[in-house]
Amino acid sequence: MTTERQLHFNLFLHDTGHHEASWRLPDADPRAHLDLDYHRRLARIAEDAKFDSLFLADGPALAGDVGRRPQGRIEPTVLLTALAATTSRIGLIATASTSYNEPFNLARRLSSVDWISDGRAGWNIVTTAGEAAARNFGLEDQPLHRARYERAAEFLEVATKLWDSWEDDAIVADKAAGVHTLAAKVHAIGHRGEHFRVAGPLNAPRSPQGYPLLVQAGSSEDGKEFAARWAEAIFTAQPTIEEAQDFYADIKRRVLAQGRDPEHVKVLPGLVPVIGETEAEARELDAELDRLITPEYARRQLAKTLKVDPETLAFDAPLPDDLPGEDAVEGSKSRYSLIVDLARRENLTVRELIGRLGGGRGHRTFTGTPVQIADTIQQWFENGAADGFNIMPAVLPSGLEVFVERVVPILQERGLFRTEYEGRTLREHYGLPRPVNQYTLASVQ
Repeated sequence: MTTERQLHFNLFLHDTGHHEASWRLPDADPRAHLDLDYHRRLARIAEDAKFDSLFLADGPALAGDVGRRPQGRIEPTVLLTALAATTSRIGLIATASTSYNEPFNLARRLSSVDWISDGRAGWNIVTTAGEAAARNFGLEDQPLHRARYERAAEFLEVATKLWDSWEDDAIVADKAAGVHTLAAKVHAIGHRGEHFRVAGPLNAPRSPQGYPLLVQAGSSEDGKEFAARWAEAIFTAQPTIEEAQDFYADIKRRVLAQGRDPEHVKVLPGLVPVIGETEAEARELDAELDRLITPEYARRQLAKTLKVDPETLAFDAPLPDDLPGEDAVEGSKSRYSLIVDLARRENLTVRELIGRLGGGRGHRTFTGTPVQIADTIQQWFENGAADGFNIMPAVLPSGLEVFVERVVPILQERGLFRTEYEGRTLREHYGLPRPVNQYTLASVQ
């Protein structure tokens, strides 16, 4: 078994690619986001390259302007169940909201994906910002930022109790004795909290991984505290290595303060690679994509994120000085700050900022040759900025194909990335232990 520290790669699947104009390229299929065979092809490419996992984002409302890019995707746990049947090793991570689900239903659904995939399920935990989602669930406005995280913390407490409500050896299937399951090893959880009252037990046995890999993506103060308590992998967005190093060190400190092993929490910044045989070729592809951005759509989306009137954002001027502060934002606080900091630090005009956000919405975008991409990955990995990366190709499938054909082999030759899977479950890919059942633990203490 490999003992040296190695990279972890997650593939973030997103329509025809993460660049908002990717669907307008001549070879793009603008309906690919609804095509199961398309997703199967991408999953198999990533699995053949020995990626740890793939990930599907989601939200309980249409995100942004439907004229801007493909919208209306397949619900991720349904899609991942179909992908589980055509893959055998790659992890399968779905986004689901703690604000607009109930613990029992979601715990059962995710446990089912873990069973169907033989232990490859993961849950990207989100609290869901935005008024549109709130109105889809009978609310006039979104819950406050702090309240969403308080609900999320109790949601995780309930979900993990439910996943543990069957001890691992509860099923004996003793035909001679006529006993299928030992009732003493199946536990009602009797949870009564501020947000939830759940009797339990779950109507599904404990799954192959114990419970799905827990992933989190918020970088606000509340988000980082939540991640330090619960997350086993963190998807994050930092545009510079210095910011990534600060985040990495901060989250590892917080994890340790929670009494957890920092090595058991993997930090995976988003990386949007735009790759060419030469720098000039890569930059031309990047420029071609940027030329296809519809400025008015992009400005409206930026204004929505910044909580301002679009007319206050002049294309050829910097952001206004009188933007609301992060404390006034009840949506995605970390993404708001990332965008404003990027614009201020590099003195970008609104038009330039739109171009920078078009490829990765604030994640690290790198345009260059395969060797330059590999060098950047190695630099971040070896200098306290990342345990791996959330790979976000600007264009799919071509961006993924060139990454696995040209960049992955370089990293494998350098001994930084696996050439074969060593485990079968998603937890094993990430080098994480299977959680001890809390009821079993209590019985031996």
